[in-house]
Parts: sequence; C-alpha cells; structure tokens
Amino acid sequence: MIQKHHIEEFVRQAHRAGDAGLTICSSGNLSWRVGDEALVSGTGSWVPEIGVEKVSICKIADGTIVNGVKPSMESVFHLGIMRERPDVNVVLHFQSPYATLLACMEDCPDHLNVTAEMPLHVGRVIPKIPFLRPGSAELADAVVNAMKTRNAIQLLKHGQVVCGKDFDDVFQRAMFFEMGARIVYQCMAAGKTPNYFTEEELDAIEMFFVGHTTK
Repeated sequence: MIQKHHIEEFVRQAHRAGDAGLTICSSGNLSWRVGDEALVSGTGSWVPEIGVEKVSICKIADGTIVNGVKPSMESVFHLGIMRERPDVNVVLHFQSPYATLLACMEDCPDHLNVTAEMPLHVGRVIPKIPFLRPGSAELADAVVNAMKTRNAIQLLKHGQVVCGKDFDDVFQRAMFFEMGARIVYQCMAAGKTPNYFTEEELDAIEMFFVGHTTK
C-alpha cells in the first residue's frame, strides 16, 4: 500500500528529472510501481515543481484512480508497460533538448552507438514511433508494444520514453540518451559523420558487459 513517504520520494525524484533538464514546465510525466499500484504525475502538472497534491495513485491492473487525482493523459502507456514488464518499476516520458531535436529531424537516427554507454543503457537499436496524438489510445498501444522488448524509444515530433527497475536506472538511461543525441547532433552540425561502432564492436561490448548480444 502506498504511504506518505512513497509520495514524498516520488516528488523528490520528479524534481530530480527537472533539475537534470529532462523535463520543463508541463512536459513529460513519471510513474513508479509500488506493489499493485503506481504513483503517476497528475494531469497538467509541472514535473520539475510537482507537489504531493498533484500525484495520482492508480491501480496498475485497470487504471482505477485511488486518491481522486487525475493522472497524466499518458498514464495509459505507463501502466501498460508495467503490466507487460514485471521487471519495470519506473517509467519516464521526457523531452530533453538534443534527444528531442533528433526526434524532430526528418531523418531521425535509429541508434546512438557512439560510446559504450549507448548500447548498454539506451539500446543497440532505438525504436522510432511515428507521430501519434499525445494521449491517444493509438500512441499508448504503440509505446507499450515497442517497449515489450526495449528500454528506450523515440517518439517522433514528440519526445522520449525510458523504463527501468528503479529511479537510478531510468535517470541513467535518460541522461545517456541525451548525451548520445548531443554527440550525434553536434557531429552532424559540424559536417562530420558520427564514428559509430561497427556490428563487431557492438557484439564485443555486449558480450563483455552482459554476456550476450541483443541483435
């Protein structure tokens, strides 16, 4: 059962997302599994400044609101990911500057494999979801389906979604996502082609650190 200290911790972590530049004003949303319920940032809330009164508590199984606070309109995919992925306890939808810049480019890359952190924490491949209206059932379905096997995705003309076992896992994934996007964009802006890892190099990185490849 969710207690006061869970809500206070959720608020602290939401502010952390703002401090890291992952969300601004009312952009983005955050969720955290606690037992069979989830804390979700409330609809219209400013994640970097959210207070306890804007934290929604929902049943993961069916989205029932427990405390009377309406959750973010993207809560459907947050809860959907948790239902599909028992290993996932935190989901973050964010719009960091460089990652979102790439999401708004006509030829958004499908990977950011320029440092070893990218395949290990962001993913060897980053699925790209075509633009679907925020809050729509179509977007929720696409996000949940993509994240059955991936921990980070790009929403074209929109933003990013990452998931993980805890807050540190998710924030690390989001920050490396942004770092990789910045490296790739700045290479492109300088007229240079990013020096991506070869498939053989990616295999070697994954075998050394995780014991198998994710191809």
